[in-house]
Amino acid sequence: METRYDPVDNTIPVASHQLNESQTDMPTPDPRRGSMLLLLPIALILAVIAALFAWVGGWFGNHQLTPQKMMDFAETSGAQAQGFRRAHSKGVCFAGTFAPTPDAAKLSKARAFSQPSIAVIGRFSASSNNPYAPDGASPVRGMAVQLKTDDGQEWRIAMNSFPFFATATPQAFQAMNEAGKPDPATGKPDPEKMKAVLAANPEIGAFLAWAKAAPRSDSLGSTRFNGVNAFRLTDAAGTDRMVRWSMRPRLPFAAMSPEQLKAADPNFLMEDLDRRLASRPLIWDMVVQFAAPGDPITDPSKAWPDTRPETTIGTLTVVHAEEQASGPCRDLNFDPLILPDGIVGSADPILHARSAAYSVSFNRREREISEGKFAHPIGQNGSAR
Repeated sequence: METRYDPVDNTIPVASHQLNESQTDMPTPDPRRGSMLLLLPIALILAVIAALFAWVGGWFGNHQLTPQKMMDFAETSGAQAQGFRRAHSKGVCFAGTFAPTPDAAKLSKARAFSQPSIAVIGRFSASSNNPYAPDGASPVRGMAVQLKTDDGQEWRIAMNSFPFFATATPQAFQAMNEAGKPDPATGKPDPEKMKAVLAANPEIGAFLAWAKAAPRSDSLGSTRFNGVNAFRLTDAAGTDRMVRWSMRPRLPFAAMSPEQLKAADPNFLMEDLDRRLASRPLIWDMVVQFAAPGDPITDPSKAWPDTRPETTIGTLTVVHAEEQASGPCRDLNFDPLILPDGIVGSADPILHARSAAYSVSFNRREREISEGKFAHPIGQNGSAR
């Protein structure tokens, strides 16, 4: 249920400093000092750029973890296929529209919140790096959306069906994945390795408990997708609000029993999507949840309480689905840090690691496609949209 409120009143105070204009005993400014001060913003920008290059290149960081190493590991686990994304390999493209609500423009100056209707390209996906995995193999499903507004700006959104992320840091996420890789000698993960990772990162236990018990809907159209990272919305007056967003389906949720999942066709979600779109569009309401003081902004493994205020900021209408092998989403990198003016990503390390890792994955699969190494995702263990 949505909690209604006046979004203009729910603000995050921004510190301000006022100069007392009655103070006249001010020293004469040194012009050389002014020149040096003008150079400071440039120096800061260069320092930030250098730090980003250093992080991506692996010049510093815990255990020298880099996006390249994360993707290298993904390629050696599971059933990775060339020409596909290194994670969420199985998917289907979709097209539709996004229409903001009147409340949206009060929260952010982003054009996406004031343009009456925006054409979108998106993608539904499964969590496996095997593009031919059965749709019921994992409880995790993904939705990604690209919006291009009439002023030339882009907004790319990446969401998943879990309510919170598995770990608080990229290093813990990598450790969890490595501990879960089967030992060649036994064909099973080493339980002692996973036990050590859980002891060092107890938040993983909560995620594993969710994955084990979470009911699975019988349709992508009835699946809720959550953005577990926080973003800052800035309105026209300069007021900031920290939010997390989600796409909430209008189609009623219907859970599948274990027996139904076991008997389901390997591509039942994709086939269900086609059947539903043949008769009518599928609709999600985009809802933002507002942080309260003390809520974790940079830790996506911690959900905010359900009591936090929420507002619907738009409606996503999906009207068409298409094979990803030839569809418009195939060559899109749904980098969650491609944002319009009025929306800024938080300092969440998982958010920034996702952006960097997506770039590495995109470059590798696009090179493979250009070299003719991309297998058409039809006919291998069934259709793999």
